[in-house]
Amino acid sequence: MSLHQTPDSQPSGMASIDVNVDEPTAISPPSRRAFLSLIGAGLGAAVAAPSIATAQRADDGGRRERRRPDREGPDTRGDRNRDGGGTGGVSVDGPDRFGRIFDLPPFADPSSELRAALIEMGRPGGMMDANDPLDVGPIRLITEPELSPNNRDNPANTAGVTFLGQFLDHDITRDAGSRLGRATSARGSTNLRSARFDLDSVYGGGPEQSPELYEGFRLRIESGGQFEDLPRDDDGTAILGDDRNDENMMLAGLQCAFIMFHNAVLASISASTATAVDFADAQRIVRRHYQWIIVHEVLPQFVGQEMVDSIVNSGRQVFTPNVARIPLEFQTAAYRFGHSMVRPSYRANLAGYEGEPFFAFVFDPKTFGDDDPDDLTGRSRAARRFIGWQTFFDFGDGEVKPNKRIDAVMSTPLFQLPMFSIPTARGEDIGPTSLATRNLLRHITWQIPSGQRIAAEMGVDLLSAADLSQVGQLGANLDQSTPLFYYLLREADVVADGLHLGPCGGRIVGEVFMALIEQDPDSYLNATAANGGVWSPSLPQRNGQVGDDFTMADLLTIAGVDPDSRGQ
Repeated sequence: MSLHQTPDSQPSGMASIDVNVDEPTAISPPSRRAFLSLIGAGLGAAVAAPSIATAQRADDGGRRERRRPDREGPDTRGDRNRDGGGTGGVSVDGPDRFGRIFDLPPFADPSSELRAALIEMGRPGGMMDANDPLDVGPIRLITEPELSPNNRDNPANTAGVTFLGQFLDHDITRDAGSRLGRATSARGSTNLRSARFDLDSVYGGGPEQSPELYEGFRLRIESGGQFEDLPRDDDGTAILGDDRNDENMMLAGLQCAFIMFHNAVLASISASTATAVDFADAQRIVRRHYQWIIVHEVLPQFVGQEMVDSIVNSGRQVFTPNVARIPLEFQTAAYRFGHSMVRPSYRANLAGYEGEPFFAFVFDPKTFGDDDPDDLTGRSRAARRFIGWQTFFDFGDGEVKPNKRIDAVMSTPLFQLPMFSIPTARGEDIGPTSLATRNLLRHITWQIPSGQRIAAEMGVDLLSAADLSQVGQLGANLDQSTPLFYYLLREADVVADGLHLGPCGGRIVGEVFMALIEQDPDSYLNATAANGGVWSPSLPQRNGQVGDDFTMADLLTIAGVDPDSRGQ
């Protein structure tokens, strides 16, 4: 018996999953064809054989009571808070509002002097601009990293984790109403995303509430000419659960990959016509494998394995909310570290442009607005605009490239953003096009405490005056009371050589991630395996093993967007 995704509903290159109920055991290490058969055996056999079906569905459907290592009950240190926050993230507000971890004063009072200093700090060509020599072209900036001595490669991180991090951000946070550089209460803006890693940016409200995203219980996917593309309306606008996931080609590619991953899992556990129960089971399987990747692949690259182990084994120390909400220290500052990891240019694919590799800058103002721009912006459909994932994640073929180190500089293309990528409240001017400047001005918007005050509150060694001497030249007392975003970038550079976040930034990011997963009653951390033990991945890896691990390379392979499926 074989179940295939129908040819008229799949783009060229999209994998079909062969379900072979007569061969329910894994083989090692599989070819591409064998790997697909393996998936079919593991999940398709679950459809045909009740005992296997029960095990598979129980594996991805059970819950277990989990003893949490963090403190029980409210943290009374945060009782006197400004707007629903306080140390530990305690608040009476619900998860659709932003909160705070620390009940501390803002890093500075708003003033024209402060605003001018922050704009100078983040301006194009300024102290945070890596000043990449863009005139040498996108290829040489990849092959000759010595051309950008201020923008060092990070051998500990893959290029793809940068954009996966952006994808995660769009899954958990979207500020609905704050204005750049104008003080706003945490209660003054709604978070339009759920404070869970539940892929609501992909699933929307489900087939009933977001029917435009679905064909039955399958998520819609279209062809871009050679390979997959997002579904688009007549004017080319992507039809998405979150329109930000079409900002650049890498984000759009990840959105496509998760759509196709869901469809592959759904096809494997359902008969010829999927049911609502099949959809719910597939969604749960997808979400839990996604969460596993976050904890086991993404977090170690972001914060370091030692910090992950500390949080998992000893519990959360600073972010201990009763209700998991997105804290402003995370949303405004700590989690923006990924902007420092972005390269100025990438190889999008190996043979997308007339059979040749497609190299391009992330943003190139000379090509903004073109139907098929020569940069990596999204919102366009053309045959060459797809992602060859071997550049971004490790498939064991030696093709993966690193991202940039976490430090206080950002790649030059990020200092002139395309207009469509800049979010604004109704009636608000676009404002600065420098991403660094926008990040810094948000500290005024949300009245974020200084890096020094937060580090002291956490009991972390403070950076020295020498570590912050460059920002001290700008005045406004910024070397003594430093914007948290800049402070955490410098901490990563000084303490961890830019390979991952430092102790202050790493703990904030790590604890928020773990809290969102731990407080989700349906997450893999709160699930039981079929045998009653701790949940582990039930989908196969590329090497044929099941249960040991699950990576982005495995997910991309099941989705059918891996290099073997591409044939390039």
